Amino acid sequence: MLWKSNGGGDFEQAPLGTHVARCVRLIDIGTQEGEYGSKRQVVVSWELCDELMTQGDFAGQPFLISKYFTQSLNEKSNLRKWLITWRGRDFTPEELEGFDAKNILGVPCLLSIIANEKSGKSMASGAMKLTKGHKAPAQITPTVFFSLEPGEFDRSVFDGLSDYYRTMIEASPEYQDLIKPKAKPVPAGPTDPDEWPAEDGPELDFSEEEDDGNPDF
Repeated sequence: MLWKSNGGGDFEQAPLGTHVARCVRLIDIGTQEGEYGSKRQVVVSWELCDELMTQGDFAGQPFLISKYFTQSLNEKSNLRKWLITWRGRDFTPEELEGFDAKNILGVPCLLSIIANEKSGKSMASGAMKLTKGHKAPAQITPTVFFSLEPGEFDRSVFDGLSDYYRTMIEASPEYQDLIKPKAKPVPAGPTDPDEWPAEDGPELDFSEEEDDGNPDF
């Protein structure tokens, strides 16, 4: 996956503030329809290294928080702005020609979490490079990388995603192109009429007949 120039339930909400976090998931959901038209999107997820859930089946596991981005490194794109502060520097012209998205997996950061104004739920609002000398704890959540690029598509990873993500991905044109059956090429027949196979049926008599004066057409 190269970058160029969530559904819900009542889950325990991640604590607000700034936390040491690590990128653990990168899910290409393809082109999705939104308020501002069709855009190729990706979901980036982080685990909060020092914050564990206390409720339900996930108690004892790190909080996970995700954000949707349009897959673009245009200078005005939200993704590029996030990555610049996360990396602590801008992109070189060479990187803008094609930045390998997998490079961000496993990379720690300081992740800011605020409350969404409409829903009140926790949401990621920015990522910054860790301060010098600050080390993140070891990763706990398994890494997930899913791409809809033809050479990177992995059916087993797709099958392991949640129903929510699979439904969105299945609706994307990129997924449809991947699963569309390829038409088998029709073998070329002989070009010499003498090599054409004889058709089944009675043998026809092509002997000369008396001209009745009516031209053939």
